[in-house]
Amino acid sequence: MLRVRSTALGLALLPAAAAVILWTGRATGHLPASGGWDTARWVVTGLAVLALAYAGLVATVVVRARPAVSPTVPLDESAAPDLYGLVRDLAERLDVPAPSALALTPDCDSWLEDRTHPAQARGAQGPAGGRARLRRGARSQAPVLVIGSPFLWWMRVAELRALLAPVVAGTGPSAHPDIAAARRWVRGLDAACAVAERAAARRRTPRADGRGPLRPGCARLVGPCVRLMLRAVGPHATEMERGVAAAAAERAQNVDYGLRVVAQEQVGLAYAGWDRLLTRVALPAWRLGLWPTRLDAGVVSALTELSRRDRLAEGFTSRLGERPACDLLEEPGAVDAEVSLLAARLFLGSRPPPLPGARAGDPAPDWAPVEWPAYPEEVVDRIWRTEAARLFEALDSTADPASGEEPARAPEPGSAQDGPELYRPTLARVLGRFAAPGGSELLAAHITAQVARAEAA
Repeated sequence: MLRVRSTALGLALLPAAAAVILWTGRATGHLPASGGWDTARWVVTGLAVLALAYAGLVATVVVRARPAVSPTVPLDESAAPDLYGLVRDLAERLDVPAPSALALTPDCDSWLEDRTHPAQARGAQGPAGGRARLRRGARSQAPVLVIGSPFLWWMRVAELRALLAPVVAGTGPSAHPDIAAARRWVRGLDAACAVAERAAARRRTPRADGRGPLRPGCARLVGPCVRLMLRAVGPHATEMERGVAAAAAERAQNVDYGLRVVAQEQVGLAYAGWDRLLTRVALPAWRLGLWPTRLDAGVVSALTELSRRDRLAEGFTSRLGERPACDLLEEPGAVDAEVSLLAARLFLGSRPPPLPGARAGDPAPDWAPVEWPAYPEEVVDRIWRTEAARLFEALDSTADPASGEEPARAPEPGSAQDGPELYRPTLARVLGRFAAPGGSELLAAHITAQVARAEAA
């Protein structure tokens, strides 16, 4: 990768070197001062100026473009001193530099993220709490350790340490000057490519670092060169990261290797529980503009109940008596709330989707928190009432005026007909409508249209 960078620099300096040779030959008398040589000097000098200007433009975009950063919840050392101590002790056992900071992500994964690009160093260190340092008194260039929040709540302290050992071991190769330079080069190319594509898609787009606009004309010039270099370094970057991962895994073999096997089993269980919680429980609330404030605690409660009921999970019950990793945080509830809100924003955006029936001129709603005790009333009951209202509307629209059937009305909140009782007064009407000639086809078509309209909205 560094050879690709050196080759690009050499190609940019080649016309300038040729121009220097031609002008030096004229000054020393080794080359004629007139005729075709003089024309060649000016042509090569013009090419050198253009090549240097183009190279300067590309280098400026690469250096100033801010690489993408994973959305995370910052975790300062004051909020998790025990967790920082665990990571510091783990780094000392592995004889590698400690991560510069810790952050949490609403995902079942953990990784190291390099945030030492010059554009990020000039800023506020990104959203992952770069001001927090494991080693104070000096500016650390180690990457940020991003930890999946479900791991922190479901796993025990020893399991989390064993799981993080191969990840923390990756800070060793990150301290190598050549590897760090190659990573910064690749991240800069990727960020410059993204800036060029955004600028080319619009007439005038601010740069990622906010220091000025990149005009579409400049984007058309910079984009092809950046993409060419990115394609050239792509295979080499993949091989380098594979080698770094293999070296980190080999270094971490002597640290809690047996316990790491058990921790990997918990990874699969946590992933399954987390995925089901998000899709079956959190997603319906998010669509209503509500975000459950204790997602991590909820998945732990569900998995704990499953472990106690499942006969095949007898080994899981014994581990529940050990200290959970979330005890390493000073305020687990506040951190869980921040992660839960970030999960909602990652799935559906910074603002919740508009509710069915909302007008175009209505102000955009904001996310509203909901606690688990209020979840049945705030989420389940509202969903039941919405579905019941759609069913009543379908029955009313397909009713025969000559039959004298009274229109159905959804019960008001707090009435005797609550929860599943909403469907009981309507069951007889549904069965009767299906029994009528042609009623089933008409009712099914109407309900399908209503559902499709609601999903489109």
